[in-house]
Amino acid sequence: MTALRRPLKSLGQNFLVDANIIAKIIRAAKLNPEDSILEIGPGRGALSDLLAQHARRLTLVEFDHALAAALKERYAAHDMVTVIDGDILALDLAEVLGNEPAVWKVVANLPYNISTPILFRLLELRGLFSRLVLMLQREVGERLVASPDCSDYGVTTLLLGLWFDIRREFIVQPTCFHPRPKVESAVLSFVPLLRPRVEVGNETVFRKVVKGAFAMRRKTLANCLKAAELAPADELGGILEQCGIDGKRRGETLSMEEFASLSRELSKLPSAGEA
Repeated sequence: MTALRRPLKSLGQNFLVDANIIAKIIRAAKLNPEDSILEIGPGRGALSDLLAQHARRLTLVEFDHALAAALKERYAAHDMVTVIDGDILALDLAEVLGNEPAVWKVVANLPYNISTPILFRLLELRGLFSRLVLMLQREVGERLVASPDCSDYGVTTLLLGLWFDIRREFIVQPTCFHPRPKVESAVLSFVPLLRPRVEVGNETVFRKVVKGAFAMRRKTLANCLKAAELAPADELGGILEQCGIDGKRRGETLSMEEFASLSRELSKLPSAGEA
């Protein structure tokens, strides 16, 4: 097999080497022999080997050309394994995966330096997946399962939580990787919802409201929304009052239902959804 060099710090490569953790990830994925699985950033294939034993087909997307070449060699005799040498953020995943609804599961130790863009890419394509089991930096994982009125609660909590049931499965210590990262990791499961958790009106407006509310966390909600120009200044107070929301609150205190209520009202404005 192709000789492998040291992990690249520039790509945030920390390879999972703990067999017990790999087994726990497999159990969290709830695999069956008919599953089609996408693994992002398979690295040296420690997780891939077990996934290949449980899947009908396995697609590996690896950005590192040398690792991709090694994986192609490793699985050359396995017709059900496809190795793609490419950037997960640049690929047309719908075309790669066949654009079939709810067919695929994603199981991955995501590169920490691009985990958030990958999460939002998977959010866009959520209709393709039945379940995602992802390892993330613990800090990112805590944001995804955070409750209102805490520092972890924010944009990713709300935008991902609108379309996924998200559960923290377990914590992974740095000793489970080579080289050891400086932070703990968390494995989370994501189950796509058939419809949004709450009705938001115009989803583009909902995203703008959420991002605007957290753009200046120390500012009041009213000031944040004014700065985001989501409504005429003279109408904003009335909209907040109609939603039963005190504009002096900070964005991190609002529940998803309150953000949705605000989004529904703002969606009624003539300018709603404009870039």
